[in-house]
Amino acid sequence: MELSRHGSVLCLAKRELTESNTYYAQGGIAVSLGAGDSPESHLRDTLVAGAGLVNKHTANILVTEGPERVRELLQWGIRFDRDEHRALAFTREAAHSCSRVLHADGDSTGREIRRALYEVARHVDNIHFCEYGFCRDLLLFAGRVVGVELLRENSVQRVTARAVLLATGGAGMVFANTTNPSVATADGVAMAWRAGAVLEDMEFLQFHPTALYLQDVPRFLISEAVRGEGAILRNARGERFMPRYHELAELAPRDVVARAIYREVHQDNDPNAAVYLDVTHLDGEKFRLRFPRIYETCKQYGLDITRQPIPIRPAAHYAMGGVRTDENGLTSLSGLYAAGEVACTGVHGANRLASNSLLEGLVFGYRAAVSMAAAQAPSGALSAAPPASSAQLGTGDAALLRQQARQLLESRVGIVRDAAGLTEAVTSLERILSELPPPNSPEAAEALSTIQCGLAIARSALARQESRGGHYRSDFPAHDDLNFLRHSALRGAQILYE
Repeated sequence: MELSRHGSVLCLAKRELTESNTYYAQGGIAVSLGAGDSPESHLRDTLVAGAGLVNKHTANILVTEGPERVRELLQWGIRFDRDEHRALAFTREAAHSCSRVLHADGDSTGREIRRALYEVARHVDNIHFCEYGFCRDLLLFAGRVVGVELLRENSVQRVTARAVLLATGGAGMVFANTTNPSVATADGVAMAWRAGAVLEDMEFLQFHPTALYLQDVPRFLISEAVRGEGAILRNARGERFMPRYHELAELAPRDVVARAIYREVHQDNDPNAAVYLDVTHLDGEKFRLRFPRIYETCKQYGLDITRQPIPIRPAAHYAMGGVRTDENGLTSLSGLYAAGEVACTGVHGANRLASNSLLEGLVFGYRAAVSMAAAQAPSGALSAAPPASSAQLGTGDAALLRQQARQLLESRVGIVRDAAGLTEAVTSLERILSELPPPNSPEAAEALSTIQCGLAIARSALARQESRGGHYRSDFPAHDDLNFLRHSALRGAQILYE
């Protein structure tokens, strides 16, 4: 929307415009607009959740500019839920000190944000949408990003641009179990890495504690807000266990809850065991109205959650790390910007505060647009370099190799890590990469992206010999502030701490 004031904007979506992590976001958007709340309070909660690695400067931008961006959404017609007095209804989620999370349609906040934005943007002449336009690689000229290479309608096309913004979302499909939709294959991270951009904090992955766990059923997310409304976690013996792990019990930070569930499951030595999220003690009618999508989805699979506890296990959910950017979305490559989950602005540190992600997309998407509009356009005749992915010469089955990599990352680079498993993952992923065929189809290109991103995560996790936030090493279970109270920077295969 902001860029359209300065020139023509092409918005590429590799599938339908609806398919994104934003569209499926349930919990809400955290913003200090409620009575008794303040940006200072929001900042404190963000810093605590981030386990010492939050960039205080960019986090302050997030919480102070967030209210204006949300007011803009309200002007554009977004329908946030309201109380009986028609005031905005705020709820509380884990690690927040007060109720500051806005939601829409109970548990469909992302879908409503996407609807409101698209309804405005589609009427702007300078904004053009292209579905099924798969970006295979970035185009480079004299060290600057000058466009993208597209796979579209069985052909390869090149599109040049004054600036390129990556808004490609997350990396959940790197793992075998994830709450993310199938499009979340880390394409933006991998494209940027191949082009030479710096990746930051790739080891920090958030595993959402409560994903529906039923045989042959997708790992549907059960929102953080369900625990905020009073849900209780019970183990296979029916015992409430979270008070043993943290004083905030079910409202502890996500990494704490996820590891607690991991330990409870593995105590029984049953690889298919689950724990249970119990809402049966809550008002059933009120729950159905507050979480209609969760209720109906579980009912679709034969589960009446007002009468039966919900079987759950953690699943890969959110990447705190990504392509390093400054406070205006600029990456380490001239002409290339990033915003949202693909970017690492430092606002999440080692562990994202619940519902800060939608706010990050709004705040830094806007700031990136302002910066892009002010940037100098490339001069002279452009003759872009061939994409780095063209070096793939293997002959293996891309789908099979991708599945092998996802299972490997699930078992060796998941919630609990150690040197032996991470070393095995790095070695095996390097071998799998060498067997991949050229990315001449979207399927092969997605396989390349997921495996390269998985390798970046594994290398970064192996190098960080401590536990912090979403990164837990059983062989280094404590913080090591002396050596690792710094951000990891991955340049090619080299990792530095800065």
